[in-house]
Amino acid sequence: MKTFLIEVLKFGLGIIYAPFKLLKTKNRIVYLSRQSNTKSLDMKLLEQELAKLSPDTQQIFRLRMMENSLKAYLRYCFGIIGDLYYLATSKVAIVDTYSIAVSCLKHKEELKVVQIWHALGATKKFGLQSIGTKEGRDEKISNAMCMHKNYDYIIAPSKATAKFYMQGFGYDSSVIKICSLPRVDELLTDTGVNLRFYKDNPDLADKKIVLYLPTFRDSEASAFRLLRDEFKQGMDEYKLIVGAHPLFSNIKRVSEFSVNGDYSTIELMKIADIIITDYSACAFEAAILMKPLYFFVPDYEKYCRNRGINIDLYSEMPDAVFDTADDLCSAIRIGNYNLDTLYKFKSKYVENTSTNNTEILAKFITILLK
Repeated sequence: MKTFLIEVLKFGLGIIYAPFKLLKTKNRIVYLSRQSNTKSLDMKLLEQELAKLSPDTQQIFRLRMMENSLKAYLRYCFGIIGDLYYLATSKVAIVDTYSIAVSCLKHKEELKVVQIWHALGATKKFGLQSIGTKEGRDEKISNAMCMHKNYDYIIAPSKATAKFYMQGFGYDSSVIKICSLPRVDELLTDTGVNLRFYKDNPDLADKKIVLYLPTFRDSEASAFRLLRDEFKQGMDEYKLIVGAHPLFSNIKRVSEFSVNGDYSTIELMKIADIIITDYSACAFEAAILMKPLYFFVPDYEKYCRNRGINIDLYSEMPDAVFDTADDLCSAIRIGNYNLDTLYKFKSKYVENTSTNNTEILAKFITILLK
């Protein structure tokens, strides 16, 4: 029944889309995302660079999260009609997630679709990789929704990551372009965030900042509780800060694990002395910063069964993976971190760690505009 309704929806969208495709294509780029209602850092940086390289090109942002309410669903569905207009009249579409309007319809030949996936890699399996797993999507529904169809180019930060993207999106190497995301430039640029942070939080000047960045999963809260309880014992010189996943979090934002001031995840990563994650792609960003990176994975075997992972963490980061909070905190206190292993990890999964990634990507898109 679900697949039948999806087919009806696609047919209806196709009818609505047809007259839009008769309109003239303009010198325009349209960005589409379900990750956030606001521009991501990658989009902001790319917009600025494209404005310099191609000032006559119009840049339109169609950004809407699908929230869990009837009103939100209706608003999202009506918003798709606007997406159709801009897809029909743009030269380039840039997406960082799956888009119904992009993948389910047939577009003009001159429209080029560029996927700049919202993460700097894929520690865990995603998209088509996870079909049929307990936490993945149903195969029939995925096929009906044309998951990740119609991409002309997919941006990947390394050849190693490109293999995961080819599997997750269902493409061969011909559509892959190796380029790091614009956020890498921001990560490596001194923006003075440390001065601002310690001005807002002077009481933390003598503390070592430990940033915990869990991924989106149901057991997120239980893993946090284990870590929280251990940090309350013998970790007085450390300040644990929690940056929960933006889409969903069972972790309540309590003052004990937050700080004064408004800081993005990337800014907190710059400030942190130590970073802890699990299966989140923020591991690659932490590696770029070459700060001690630890993986806290008390549910490792279960997660591998239910979702699947692309990177064997125990093999690639053997001294930095822990399934108990006690062992993790002991390793942090000892402080004998293997930076050579971290460097190899970084070099394998993010090939370009200079500060010209925004420029490279923007120049590529200007070629598509021409």
